[in-house]
This record gives sequence, structure tokens and C-alpha cells, in this order.
Amino acid sequence: MDKYQEQPHLLDRHLEGMMNSLLDIIRDSGSPPPLVHLAFKFLYIITKVRGYKRFLPLFPHEVRDLQPVLDMLAKQNPRDPDTWETRYMLLLWLSMICLIPFDLARFDGNLVSMEGQARQPTMDRILEIAKCYLVVSDKARDAAAVLVSKFIVRPDVRQSRMADFLDWVLSMLSKSSSQTMEGTVIVNGMLQALAQLFKHGKREDCLPYAATVLKCLDNCKLSESNQMVLRKLGMKLVQRLGLTFVKPKVAKWRYQRGCRSLAANLQAQGAAVQNQKREVAADEADDDEEYDIPAEIENVVEQLLIGLKDKDTIVRWSAAKGIGRITGRLPKELADDVIGSLLDCFSFQETDNAWHGGCLALAELGRRGLLLPSRISDVVPVMLKALTYDEKRGACSVGSNVRDAACYVCWAFARAYEPAELIPFINHISSALVIAAVFDRDVNCRRAASAAFQENVGRQGTFPHGIDILTAADYFAVGNRVNCYLTISVYIAGFPEYTQPMIDHLVNMKINHWDGVIRELSTKALHNITPQAPEYMANVVLPRLLPLSVGSDLHTRHGAILACAEITHALWYLSCYQSYFLTVCTLIEKLSLSKMPFKGDPIIGGWQWLINDSLRHLTLVSSGARQHIKECAVSALAALCNEFYINERGEADPALQDELVTQYVSELQNAEEMIRCGFSRALGALPRFLLKGRLQQVLEGLKKVTQISPEDVSFAESRRDALIAIAKVCQTVGVKGDGSQEEYVCRDNVDQIYATLLTGVTDYTTDSRGDVGGWVREAAMTSLMEVTLLLVQNEAELINANICKQIMCWLAQQSAEKIDKFRAHAGSVFLTLLHFDHPPVPHIPHREELERIFPRSEKETLNWNAASEAFPRITQLLGLPSYQYHVLLGLSVSVGGLTETTLRYSAQSLFDYMKKIQSDPSALESFCETLLKVFEDNLRNDRVSVPLLTMLDQMLANGCFDMFTEQENHPFPVKLFTLCKEEIKRSKDIRKLRSSIGVFCGLIQFQGDMREKIFFQLFLLLCHPFPIVRKTTASQVYEMLLTYGDVVDVAVLEQVMAILSDTNWEAELPVVRERRNCLCDLLKVPRPQLVIPALPLWTNGIQNQNFFLNICI
Repeated sequence: MDKYQEQPHLLDRHLEGMMNSLLDIIRDSGSPPPLVHLAFKFLYIITKVRGYKRFLPLFPHEVRDLQPVLDMLAKQNPRDPDTWETRYMLLLWLSMICLIPFDLARFDGNLVSMEGQARQPTMDRILEIAKCYLVVSDKARDAAAVLVSKFIVRPDVRQSRMADFLDWVLSMLSKSSSQTMEGTVIVNGMLQALAQLFKHGKREDCLPYAATVLKCLDNCKLSESNQMVLRKLGMKLVQRLGLTFVKPKVAKWRYQRGCRSLAANLQAQGAAVQNQKREVAADEADDDEEYDIPAEIENVVEQLLIGLKDKDTIVRWSAAKGIGRITGRLPKELADDVIGSLLDCFSFQETDNAWHGGCLALAELGRRGLLLPSRISDVVPVMLKALTYDEKRGACSVGSNVRDAACYVCWAFARAYEPAELIPFINHISSALVIAAVFDRDVNCRRAASAAFQENVGRQGTFPHGIDILTAADYFAVGNRVNCYLTISVYIAGFPEYTQPMIDHLVNMKINHWDGVIRELSTKALHNITPQAPEYMANVVLPRLLPLSVGSDLHTRHGAILACAEITHALWYLSCYQSYFLTVCTLIEKLSLSKMPFKGDPIIGGWQWLINDSLRHLTLVSSGARQHIKECAVSALAALCNEFYINERGEADPALQDELVTQYVSELQNAEEMIRCGFSRALGALPRFLLKGRLQQVLEGLKKVTQISPEDVSFAESRRDALIAIAKVCQTVGVKGDGSQEEYVCRDNVDQIYATLLTGVTDYTTDSRGDVGGWVREAAMTSLMEVTLLLVQNEAELINANICKQIMCWLAQQSAEKIDKFRAHAGSVFLTLLHFDHPPVPHIPHREELERIFPRSEKETLNWNAASEAFPRITQLLGLPSYQYHVLLGLSVSVGGLTETTLRYSAQSLFDYMKKIQSDPSALESFCETLLKVFEDNLRNDRVSVPLLTMLDQMLANGCFDMFTEQENHPFPVKLFTLCKEEIKRSKDIRKLRSSIGVFCGLIQFQGDMREKIFFQLFLLLCHPFPIVRKTTASQVYEMLLTYGDVVDVAVLEQVMAILSDTNWEAELPVVRERRNCLCDLLKVPRPQLVIPALPLWTNGIQNQNFFLNICI
């Protein structure tokens, strides 16, 4: 049942059937007591998941059920700790049966039994049972309270027993002390019974006793109890008493947004209606004065207001709901008094508990329409303060619950009011929610603020730039605090409505925060936001920070000094480097294009130095401006070279050429990644006359940048730019088959160029930024296309068949992988090469089949980003031998991936292909050989092997290899088992281990000697050091035996299944190992043995000291 905890309503259609099946066992007189208790235990589990309120009406409640249930209850021992589920369910069942519409006296008959002893009336029996179980300490007490609420309100019981029962309850309350354990249990039961009774009883029946109960409750002084449950039940009872005192009428003065009827809402929509404020009619308001409010209500409201300040959240929440319910039945003036008293909670003399309870109550009042628009101007300032509430306590602070509740208030107001009511406060609320969503220390508050912001954007539609901000600061994005402070905040600060409030919040609330990490992040955020408001930073913020930097508070001084440093640096950088680089490079480019008469002038050397300096200092500029500056510098370099470095003969000065090319190539090995990026792109921009005679040197230098070494494995951006530069260089120098490799792309260097570019397609580097190798693969695919089309248009004979096959196969693999962006790019390049016809690209394998799968007419319309369109096409390439290996490799990552859409469509397309080849043994054998080759080539490569195991599990479960199940010891499953076993050897990757379990279980369907080896391997995993692996193995082996029951002898099958299901596989290893060995004996599988290696002799003569046992599980 655990899997239904989040969506228990899915059980509704099955509840009655499950209940009847279990009740049949209970009603069977032949069922032994342990079985009856087990049935009740199962009923309790179902009730726990779905909730007793939904489950209760399904109990049979016929007259014939009354006596059997009473008899079963009479046989129960109220103090037995092992059968409390039975008593709980019987009491719930009885609470349903006692609703039968017959006087209970009819069931008494002759009250003298056969033995001559007087029998107890049915009414008294039920009442005695309820009283008995109201004072027990287990869950049955809750069911007894439900029984009381259903039983006492019966007309016949109410007349004769209600007063006596309430006297008994109040006397028990008076005599019991909440300071003792036994007294706490009794008080708990009495309070539950009273709360349920006053909730479900009719007002006219309960009103005569309400004042007495309230007086007794006051005498109990539950607010002073240290038991949270008692205080919560007391608060619940107080509000129920308050609701009894006032008439159950809905306040006509309440604010209403929209109508209950959807049709009425749709008819009322329109600009005039949306902007019209709702006014309360005077005659409706006058109706509220038609009845007097009892004096006890003042006491009730006072207790609820005190409850809002309780130290426990659950008590405050109950009090808040009580405030909302009772205020809804009060006249307008009295309700306004309640709101005024509630606003007194929001004083800085009050604790964080009072602020939290006040926020919950405000949200309840707003949600119910009890907070009129006239009060919004008083509430919004309080709400804004609550959104930033943070009180320091020792080495930490309190207030996260207050901020979270304030977000709930904002959420409730978004649903409660028409947009016109909140327009005067929109800027303040939107800014406060954005600040909370981005700058709050706690992730739950950031996410709550993001949800409230989203609700306001959807319901109000008046938040500035709401959709844009939601896209950047959604629920998942705000989960990373560093990302919020340094990235999302910069984007949101770009909208002028939020810039100044965000800066003010950081300066006023965050740079003096008690947490040093928050102070540092805040100052870095100020640095990043400075470009959005440089004048405000210089003229307002810095003068405010300078006095704080010499203040007495250490935290404030630390944050202020850091903030001054970061803002000063940002202002200097803003005025210097970023604008300087862009301005200088643009100036050089325009002067060069203007053909200024500076050829041979020393100033050209200065311009060259400025361009080089821009490329060397890319690390000093922001990541957003980096690409722009790089492009400006490269454009300036190209214009400068073309104008000032070429002589009349169209050649370059040899010395200048040597100096420039050598310098740029040497910078490609710089330790700074951005310098490599800049000079790679610079080499790609050099004109042909500077590359002439130096082509091989440039290509070798760029090739070294594309190679991955341990020192620069994360330099993905430099590898990307180097690959882009190689294509640019090739396009610049041109193609000449018989030419020199120092001047042209020719027969001697074309293979080297392709080898470098093809290496880039295999880059799957990942780091904290994600799949950064994707940038390299994308650049490699683009460069391969550009170089290939260049050769095709000039000398197509330079492209050999093997190179073309590699290009198309790698593109096909990328087109089958999981990331939409890169799959789309690969598919676009693939179709460009396939359908290029000026002239066509030679040596494309299976061109005719490819053109049939990808018609020219669909080249522009096929959406590679959509998995539903891409995978049905790309899986058809599995039938083409040249592409099968690479497509299957790409599909393995997609089918075994985590993205639901990609997984669904890729898996379905693969299974559709497998169905087509089931009748073709040779095609299936070829596919299996390729599959094993993919697995073998990627052993221990977790990027491929882990999703590949997941894919194999799905394929085995879907019967993709059923053709081989009839043949004993078929080589495919044998080889697959060997590879799986090798893959998980000494592995600690839980995902890999769990995927392998599914594969081993799927392999059991194949006949032969391998089955014993599979069982042996699974039994090894049953004693794995990780409990989750043991539990998963047991579960999947159980399912395997249900599916393939013929693999185990029928005589031992039931016993094996029992061991698998009854054993706690998360217990200690010695216990688990004993149960595992029983399975080995039953299935005649050798028991795994502990392997103790020989102990070595240490060279210093000390033998075998502190040597550990290598236990091979």
C-alpha cells in the first residue's frame, strides 16, 4: 500500500472489494484468531493509507451485524499490545453500525438470560465499550471517540444518556492530571470524545452543555500543559464550542471573488467586471445584527488568539483554522475587532511563534473572504515584514517558518481577491516575493515564495514580467542557493521594477547576516547586479556602506567591507575592461575597414597589442559578455590583417607572419582556458596569406587543444573553439588535392583533419555544469559538415569511403541520444549531408534506404527535438548493417535514461523494431551480436553500461529474445550473463547493481546450465553489503519466480517464495546470510563461500599484522 500514499484516491474503486474479502474471513466462524487478527490488521493498513473517513461508509451496517461485532469486542483484551488493530477496526465498524435507524431497545428482547441473570441493554453495552476504550493508550482511543460522536447523537441515546455521558467525561477531566502519564491518556480520550461530539452533534442538542464544558476546559488549564497533543485537542474543542455558541450562518458581509457556478463566472468575465471592486450592500450588512452574540465567544476568541502563540506548529494551525471558522459567523464589527486583535500578534515584542500563528490566521481569513479590502492596507505591510522575518538566536536564527507562512498568505490573497483590489500593493508584493524566492537562506522558503509568485502571476495577472521571471525562477531553479544569488538574481535585476528593491534588501538584510556564506554570496550578488544600476550603487549604496564598514557589529563590518570591495570592483570593471575591450576592438575594426593610411606605421603594432590583450583578459569579463568581446576581437583582427599586413604582391612579411603565428600557436597551450579559446578563434580568423606556409603548424596547434589530458579535462570550451577554428582555417586556405600541406587542404593532410574532428564527436566530458562535452560534439558535427561540403564542392575524391562512413555513423549515433538539443543538431547535419546535391556527398552508406526513411520533402519539417518524431525514424537505421552499431549505442543511452518522454518513445520504437525482426533469425542474430559488441566495448564505462543494463532489462521483460528461449545454452544469453557479471564486479554503484538484477532475472528464461549460475549470482546479491540491493534482489527474484515458475521445482516453490517474502532483507548480514543459504539448499545451488586470501609477509619482518580479510560476497 505504500506506493499509494501520495495518491490514495486511486484505491477507491477497489476498497469495497478488498474490505469484503477480508470481512468474509472475519465472519467465518472457522477462522482461527490469528487469521482474524491478520485480516483486521490488513484492514487497518488500508484505512491508514486512505483515511478512516473515506473507509467508514463502506463497512456493512445491517442489523444482523450489531450483535456479532459487540460479541467480538467483548472478547477483546483492551490492554493487549498485539491486537490493537482488531480493536480499532471493530470500534470503527461499530460506529457505523450504530447509525441503524431503529431504537436500540428493540434489540434487547427479554433482558433475563437463560441462566436467570439480567443482561445489559444494548445501549449500555455500547456506551460501556466506548467508555472503556476512551481511556486506553493505543489507537483504539481515536476510534472510540468516533464511536461516541456517532452514538451519542442518536435520538434515543441523546434523550436518555447524553447528559450522564457528558457528566462522566467532565468528571474524568476534572479528576485527571495532564502531568502524569495515565492522566494524559485519559485527558486525551475525553478531549477527543468531546471534540468529535461537538463537531458532529446538532447545535440545538449540544448548546445546553457548551457553557459547562467550556468552564471545565478553562479549569483544566491545558495551555500550561507540556503535552502538545493535549493543547492541540484543547484548541480544537474550544473552536467547536465557539461554533456551537454562534448560529451556523454564512456571513453576508464576506468578500467573494467569482461565483460557485462556472457558467456564471464565464458570463461575468470582461474588462469592466474584472476591474470593478465589489462593494458590500448595506442591507446585507444590517442582517448580521439580528441576533445576539453570547458572552462566551469572547473567551473562545481569546483562547484561540493565545493558541496562535503556542510553541508547537500543530496547535497554532488548529487555532488559525478556529479563528477563520468563528469569524465567519460573527457580525462585521465583531469580526473586524478579531482582525484588529490578530494584527497585535505582529509586534517585534512578540516571539516568532506569534508571527507564524498570525500569518496562518491571516491566510485563513483571506481564503474565506473574511478579510475585507478595507483591511488590506493594514495587512500588506505586516505581510511584507513577515517575508523577511529573521531573528538571531545564539549562533543561528529563527524565522524560516514565519517566512514560509507569509508566502502562504500571499498565495491565499492571490486566490481571494480581484486584481483591482491588490493593484495598489502589486509592486511591493511582487518585489518581496521575488526577493524571498531568490535570496532566502532556506530552500523551502525560496520554493514557497516561487509558488506564491506563480499563483499571483496566474490568478492576478498584474505582476510585472511575471512569466519571464517564473521561467527563470521556477520550483527547481531556486533549489540551488548559489545559482539563485549569482545567476537568477542578475536576470531578474534586469527588470527595472525589481532592481532597486533587490539591491536594498541585500544591503539592509543580507550583508549583515549571521551566516558568513550568505554574507559572501550577497556581496558577490551585488557585484553581479552593479551593471544594472551603476549610478544607484555609486551615489546611494556605497555612501551607505562606508559607515557600516567601521561599525561595532562584526558581521555588519565584514559584510560591508566585502560589499564595498565587490561594488567598487564592479564599477571599475564596468567603466574599464568590458566597455574598454568592446570599444577598442570595434574602433580598430572600423579604422581598418576605413583603409586609414597607417600601413607601416608603429601604431599598427599598438593595435595588434590591444587585440591580443583583449584575448588574454577574457577571464576578467562576465561570462555573458565574454562571447561578444571574443567575436569583436576576432573581427578586428581579421580587418587589421587584411588591410595592414599584406603587401602589393598579396603576401605577408615573413618575419611578421612568423612572429604572429608562432605567438598565437604558443598561446594555445596556456593554462587559462579562456586564453586558449580566444587565440583558437583568432587563428581561425587569420587570412589566407598569413596561413600560407604555416598551415600544418596551425593545424597541429589546434589539434593539441582538442586532445583531452588530465590537466585540462574540463576545458570543453577551448576544445569547442579549436574545432570551430579548424573548419574556419580549412575554408580560408581552400582545397587543392595535389597541393602542399603547408598551404592547402590536400591529400596529405585531409585524413589528419578528419581524425581531429571525429575525435571531438566522442567527447562526453561532464562536470558541475553538466554535459559540457556536448558543446564539443556540437562544434565537431558542424565542422565536419563544413569541411565535408567544402571538399565535395571542390575535390570530392579526397573524401574516402571509410571517412564518410564514420561521419554518417557518428551522426546517426548522436541523432539517437537523449539530449534533445544535440540530437536535433546531429539530425540536421545528417540530413544536410544526405540531401546535399551540388554535387552529392559520395560514399554515403545505404543512401537509397536513408532517402526512403528520410524523404527530401521532410528535411525541414522533421522535428528532431520531439522524441515522438525522431526515434521512430532513427530506429529504422538498425536494419542497415553500417549504422546498426552506432545507432544501438545511442539508443542504449536514451532507452536506459531518466527523461520520461525520451525513454518512452525511444523504448517503444526499439520494441517495434524488435517485433519486426522476430520472424527473421539472421536479422535477430546480427542484432544480438551487435548488442554484445556494444556492451563489450563499453564495459565499466558507466555513461553507457548503466543505461544499457536498464535497456537490456526492459528488452528481456518485453520478450525481445523469445526466439532463443527454446534452445539450450544459446551463446547470446551465456555471453550476456558473462558481460553483466564482469560489469558489476566490485561495483558500488547502486543504480548499476539494481539494473543488473533485472537483467539476471530476465536471463532465467533461457534454458541450460546457465540457470544455476544465474541463481548463484542472484544469491550473492542477496547478501550484498548494501541493504537496498538485498531488498531489490529479493523483490525481483520473487517476481521472477511468479513469472517463470517452471524454473524451480514445484515441491519447493512455495517454501522459496515464503522465504523471499517473509525475510527482512535489510537486517544484519549474518541473519540474511542464513536465510540465503536456506534458499541455496532448496534450489540445490552451491552456497557462496567466504574467500580468505593468503596473508603476505611484510618486508620489515613483522608478519601478518593488522591484515584485513578480503570477503568476497
